[in-house]
Amino acid sequence: MAEVVVDQVTKRYGDVIAVDRISFTVNDGEFVVLVGPSGCGKSTTLRMIAGLELITEGKISIDDRIVNNLPPGERQVAMVFQDYALYPHMTGFENIAFGMRIRKTPRAEIEDRVRRVAEQLQIQDILDRKPGQMSGGQRQRVALARAMVRDPKVYLFDEPLSNLDAKLRISARNDLIRMHQEFGTTALYVTHDQTEAMTMGDRVAVFSKGRIHQIGAPEDLYDRPVDMHVAGFIGTPGMNFLKCHILRDSDDLWVDCEGLRVKLPAELANRALAWTGKKAIFGIRPEDVYVAPAFPHEFEYDESWLTSADLEMIEPLGTETLLHMVTPAPESQRFIAVTGYLRRPLREGQALQLILDMRRCHLFDPETQKAIF
Repeated sequence: MAEVVVDQVTKRYGDVIAVDRISFTVNDGEFVVLVGPSGCGKSTTLRMIAGLELITEGKISIDDRIVNNLPPGERQVAMVFQDYALYPHMTGFENIAFGMRIRKTPRAEIEDRVRRVAEQLQIQDILDRKPGQMSGGQRQRVALARAMVRDPKVYLFDEPLSNLDAKLRISARNDLIRMHQEFGTTALYVTHDQTEAMTMGDRVAVFSKGRIHQIGAPEDLYDRPVDMHVAGFIGTPGMNFLKCHILRDSDDLWVDCEGLRVKLPAELANRALAWTGKKAIFGIRPEDVYVAPAFPHEFEYDESWLTSADLEMIEPLGTETLLHMVTPAPESQRFIAVTGYLRRPLREGQALQLILDMRRCHLFDPETQKAIF
């Protein structure tokens, strides 16, 4: 196992900056997920750690050794690619054993390590098949086994589950989680799927345009996003954002979204005093918007958190339903509420009474998009 340190690393392709002065540390035995939209620099970062891309500036250390100028084979990392990169003319056994044979590992040791890893991943019955005779999940496990037999210090995963169907992705995701729990090897995992990131990572680094916006435990990103990018990217659906003014009425601060007006709790109002009279962005997650009569019973809410909006569209998802709401004119801002399976009829255009859990709301600076609190 090993610690990975990325220190002020930049990657340029001509005038294009793909990765812009990023720094983070992956602790020994930690599973860190790099997540973000396509083209944000997360895969490029992984490839620089692997040695498949040259670093323009900065340094990368693995196990206290700077690896900037080391070839991939000397970095003691193993990478699992999105397309698995299996040799089509080789059997599963031959694909798994290929790297060890190149390094002239003794045949008996190859046999033992391949069989042992195959049993752990439950692919011992397909070792004599070629990739064309395997399912997508089986090919994914063979690629994973090929990485595991190397006994590396660091695993690097570049969207290894993206080619699998939804049900198989869940199964393969659980396999990876169990593998990490069993072996505890340091791992970096790249994905654009925030659900994967939140369920798999000890910590998650959220990328955008070549930079890391925030890195932390999944619950920190969800509850305490540092900016609107993180708040909108983490969560399904993402956080609602409404333009507002922060108004003072006696000793209270109110969020006024032109037709949707709610009071800030005292502990949050104290942290937003400097924004009195200013424009802001009000953020609240869909699951913190409750629809009458299904108001929450686990806490006593303030009546100043009651409001109303018009139902614009109903999106049933089985066990839960997304209600697309719109605030009154002239602003007519849209937001989403999540409720359970609807057992009462609702119609589009209907005015619904709502309660916003203001203890869990957020405010953002409309200019910088940074969190106010």
